[in-house]
Amino acid sequence: MDLDLRKIRYFVAVAELLHFGRAAERLHIAQPVLSRQIRALEKDLGAPLFERDSHGVTLTAAGRQLLDDSRQLLAIADATRLRVRRAAGGPRRLVVGFRAGVVVTRALRAFGAAHPDVEALARRVEWDDQERLILDGTVDLAYVRRPIREQGLTLLPLFSEARVAMLPADHRLAGKPELALADLADEPRLRYADPRPGELPIRTIEEKFESVASGAGITLVPESVAEQYSRPDITYVPVPDAERDEVLLAWEASRRSPLITAFARLAPLADPARAEEP
Repeated sequence: MDLDLRKIRYFVAVAELLHFGRAAERLHIAQPVLSRQIRALEKDLGAPLFERDSHGVTLTAAGRQLLDDSRQLLAIADATRLRVRRAAGGPRRLVVGFRAGVVVTRALRAFGAAHPDVEALARRVEWDDQERLILDGTVDLAYVRRPIREQGLTLLPLFSEARVAMLPADHRLAGKPELALADLADEPRLRYADPRPGELPIRTIEEKFESVASGAGITLVPESVAEQYSRPDITYVPVPDAERDEVLLAWEASRRSPLITAFARLAPLADPARAEEP
């Protein structure tokens, strides 16, 4: 039996809240209706998805697996709906995401010259939304940096670049010709994916500037970021033994788009090492 996306959305709401009443409120439906839909989904799948007892609601092993798969399934469905609406509303369009430091101008121009009937647009993505914006159709493909959650994506490695230390201009190590990781071992580092309780996550290069300049900590950034972003109260120092930053092109794995295939052939033009090529 085909999966009913409406039932899947109902399931995700209950699985995330682990409470049928609050899930019904989020979905704006009556709780008995929600309970019937979940039972129907369990019958469709031939497996119980929740354990229900006096202590509350928990996911079964089958429920945990379905939750892992459902988010990607719903994202793909939403992305398909978005692309269909775009196609119905006007000229063909390709939206290319890029991380800070990655210059996509040459690739976009080459693509536009080869496909003058397609509107090619660029949108910046950040470390914490690069996968989601691809899977939900906001961008068609994107230049991403590791680490990346690979589930549901096709990845094409493009190039790597050195990383440098971002320091306050008055830091004791500022002005050094280069540093080793050992020199930075005792320095406080900015926290990204795991902020402490009460801390706001650091998402953008501008937020990194503010945090580093204020003395909250230091961080390592790709060399291209250092070349494109500067402030008088920030300095950069090469760190030759730091792990190189890898740039990849990513798109949703199930898509079969000739436009994505065409752009992928041109994507290496973003490599800074090729900047002098005609």
